[in-house]
Amino acid sequence: MATIHLTTAQFKELIFDYDKHTEWSYAGTLPAIIDFYADWCGPCKTVAPILEELADEYAGELLIYKVDTEAETELSAVFGIQSIPTFLFIPVNDAPSMQPGAFPKHIFKKIIVENLIKAAPSETDI
Repeated sequence: MATIHLTTAQFKELIFDYDKHTEWSYAGTLPAIIDFYADWCGPCKTVAPILEELADEYAGELLIYKVDTEAETELSAVFGIQSIPTFLFIPVNDAPSMQPGAFPKHIFKKIIVENLIKAAPSETDI
């Protein structure tokens, strides 16, 4: 599955409607990463193919969205985006976290495995 471009209206429908709610409540059923980017941004262009690879690798387990900060100024302002790329990491049942910067693939994978897609406990853990 490829990355999914997200508008402000789609964000409110699929992720969180900040007009109706003040306390975070993720509307999705799969963990997600939201990439706040701009077409002119060099680091954003560097990270884009990595995100596409991760979207394919974690298809069915994780969604990766992209928000064009130039087109979606309201959404960018709501999240206080001051540098790009900035990533919003959204676990299903925990609070999201935000991190600016362009990361190599292995860092994204570490965040995904440790914070977003938590493996079910094995029998030895119980």
